[in-house]
Amino acid sequence: MNLTKSDLQKEITYKTSRSGGKGGQNVNKVSSKVELLFNVDSSVLFTEEEKLLLKDKLQNRFNKGGFVQVICDEERSQYLNKEKAIERLILLLTRALQKPNVRKPTKVSKAAKVARLDDKKKHSARKENRKVDFD
Repeated sequence: MNLTKSDLQKEITYKTSRSGGKGGQNVNKVSSKVELLFNVDSSVLFTEEEKLLLKDKLQNRFNKGGFVQVICDEERSQYLNKEKAIERLILLLTRALQKPNVRKPTKVSKAAKVARLDDKKKHSARKENRKVDFD
C-alpha cells in the first residue's frame, strides 16, 4: 500500500507544546514541539487485517488513548516538525505492513560434504605425522 501525506493528513491530530533546546529568544514563546496522534482503529486507509497487523507490530508505540504517537522537536519551526513527524509515521506504518520473506531451508551439497570430510582427513593425517614415537 502506498501511503501519502494527503491521505494521512485527514486522520491525524496534532498537539503542540514548547520544546526545550535551541531556539534563542523564541524558546519560551513559540510552541514548536509537535506530538502527532494517529488512530489505527478509526482509519479508513487500512483493512481489518492490516489494522490487526499494525496493532501487533506497533503495540509499544500506542499511548493510553490507543493512538500511535510520534513526537518531533528537532527543528525550530512547528511546520518543519509536523512534516518530519508525518514522514516518520509513514515510515513506521510502511515498515509495520511489510511481510518478511519466507526462508527456504537449503541443504549442504554432496560435493561440499565430500570436500569437508576430505579436508578433515588431510588435517588429521597432518597431525598424525607430527606425533613422535618414544618406543
